Amino acid sequence: MAMHEPANDIRYDNGVEAVLIADPSTFLSSRDAGSDRLATAFTALGGRMAGRIGWHDSLERQTVPRVVLVDAAGIEPGTIAERLGAIVAWAAGDRAALVIALAPEQIDAIAAVTLGGGTALLVNPGIGECVGAVAQAIEQARGPDSVFDINRESDSARLERLNVEVSRIAEALARLTRTEQESDRRPPSIVGDRIDRYGAPPAIPSHGAPEIRRAIRTRRMRDQFFTKTLFEDPGWDMLLDLYAAELESRRVSVSSLCIASAVAATTALRWIARMTDDGLFERERDPHDRRRAYMALSSQARAAMHGYMTSVLREELRIA
Repeated sequence: MAMHEPANDIRYDNGVEAVLIADPSTFLSSRDAGSDRLATAFTALGGRMAGRIGWHDSLERQTVPRVVLVDAAGIEPGTIAERLGAIVAWAAGDRAALVIALAPEQIDAIAAVTLGGGTALLVNPGIGECVGAVAQAIEQARGPDSVFDINRESDSARLERLNVEVSRIAEALARLTRTEQESDRRPPSIVGDRIDRYGAPPAIPSHGAPEIRRAIRTRRMRDQFFTKTLFEDPGWDMLLDLYAAELESRRVSVSSLCIASAVAATTALRWIARMTDDGLFERERDPHDRRRAYMALSSQARAAMHGYMTSVLREELRIA
């Protein structure tokens, strides 16, 4: 069935091109194949697919499009470690927006190569989630030449407008494809203005990992008695986990940090990316395994956690 325009008042047009990089064996499959979920979302948003490329195909003679869609379904970790760096560099060379769909077991391999910086990582995404991420990629690719003058819009107004458009498109697309009935909505900024001064941290912390681990266990116990989403606070959960791990002299992989966040993997990766971009987290490559990356607190985040924990214990309060 041909895809129809989801709504007459959608302001997206056909001004952006994309390529899909995926397992070539899926190119002969139907439109509903897993690796076509990104392409389906892109064309539904009015974009033009310029072509499909296999993971092992040469990129040297390929023209870089405005949007690069990558589906890692069925791709081995060794291939990801070998080829993804070149794909990321190829997209970055022309500042193309990059959207990558991946499986949970591929989180560490892909995060070892790319995380943050405008790259959208989607874990086992459905069509609605793909629409949300691809719409943002199109907006990013358009830049100042967008239909809207983004320089005159505040971030909140721009995101609110984009959310409304994405919601309408995703709902219509879901009805056409008979898949999901919801769209991925970009949340407001999760990290506030960066704090430049945290005050002098104590030379020796007066707290330890056991206290922090008890706080984490207490937070997880709430989920047994209330709706889990009621207390979602992935940023703080990840800060606690990384700080406790540092006190324990333990390294934390990206996939482990996703688990510690207590939210869906795609949401966790979005938080990790944005907190990394904001200077709170740092990514550390494993020197012995290119397929793995570790996360750690930045020096300023570490100082902030030291100050917070010491202040809480000084006032004889519980770590929240």
